[in-house]
Amino acid sequence: MKRHVIDPRPGWQQTVEEQGVIYPLTRYPDDSLRPYWDESAYYAFSLPEVEALEDVVEELHAMCLAAAAHIVEQNRFADLGITDPRLIHLISESWRRRAEQPSLYGRFDLRYDGTGPAKMLEYNADTPTSLVEAASPQWFWMEERFPGADQWNSLHERLVAAWKKQAHLLPPGPVHFAHSDADELGEDLMTVAYLRETAEQAGLDTEMLSVERIGWDGLTGRFVDEKLRFIRSCFKLYPWEWLTTDAFGPHVLRTLDNGGSTGSTCWIEPLWKMLLSNKALLAILWELYPGHPNLLAAYLDGPRELATTKGYVAKPLLGREGAGVTLHEPGSAPPVLRTDEPCCYQELALLPDFDGNRVVLGAWVVEDEAAGLGIRESAGPVTDEYARFLPHVIL
Repeated sequence: MKRHVIDPRPGWQQTVEEQGVIYPLTRYPDDSLRPYWDESAYYAFSLPEVEALEDVVEELHAMCLAAAAHIVEQNRFADLGITDPRLIHLISESWRRRAEQPSLYGRFDLRYDGTGPAKMLEYNADTPTSLVEAASPQWFWMEERFPGADQWNSLHERLVAAWKKQAHLLPPGPVHFAHSDADELGEDLMTVAYLRETAEQAGLDTEMLSVERIGWDGLTGRFVDEKLRFIRSCFKLYPWEWLTTDAFGPHVLRTLDNGGSTGSTCWIEPLWKMLLSNKALLAILWELYPGHPNLLAAYLDGPRELATTKGYVAKPLLGREGAGVTLHEPGSAPPVLRTDEPCCYQELALLPDFDGNRVVLGAWVVEDEAAGLGIRESAGPVTDEYARFLPHVIL
């Protein structure tokens, strides 16, 4: 794994916008605009290196599924901050019926510098983004800049194949694809639009709408779209912890509680993904697989020995884009935590520094197989909303 500096293509911004990255720039606190899609550098990997990373990702995914089974079987929901008995019942039923419920994709965030074993930082299993740039624009960038090279990127083909494979699990009618109107950048919109495109290429009928425009028909007890058509299946880039607690949350739970009858909505990703998108998963994995070379030590009851030995990172269980994450060197003062924001305490493993850039690998899983790589860089130790996306090649 090496970082190389390269001149950006002339007109790169218009090129990537036409390929779906309509958010190529990021506005910083000083009101300046700087590239989010950053092709002034790229990362190069060897083929054996990528093949080894693929094996790691698929092993981690299998371990996460085993951890989900453990949570359900041992009733560990309280560790995830889930205490509503009805929701616990529904998640458990969703897990037991997972073979009948479409589950499409997820993204592991890994610490890797090309020398030691990759370490799992977290699993974005419910609403992962940065998919568009990983699947399409970086592939076209490679074909233009490095014809004849390769890339860890079978995302598009695998997504289309997954829709085809799972089509029989979907109820009759179009699959609705829902984003949020609250997305100001357009990232959620384009992620949903891209996934809709892969579904259409798989032969599915689709419709697009926003979560805010989903209606409820009280007479039939069904969710409906703007044309008052029943929403029988819906891909939503909207976290389950919001979906179940918003104003229409009781309707979501009620339609989930009918066991897949004609009044239900098939949501993608399914409810059991709540077991994997929670940072408590990190601590449960360490409990089940202590000392695993691709895991970092993690606990829920405090940093334990990490406070004095290796340092630790405090992560809110449901945090996103680095929000609320705090880093603590060995021997530092304990964090001041809010009582309503439980955390996972994970071993401190600073992101690799490549020429002053902190890098994290986003390794994609489609169904149960490793499917691609997206790389983000940040100036600081936490990958936040100011991170940049860089392409990669296999040389």
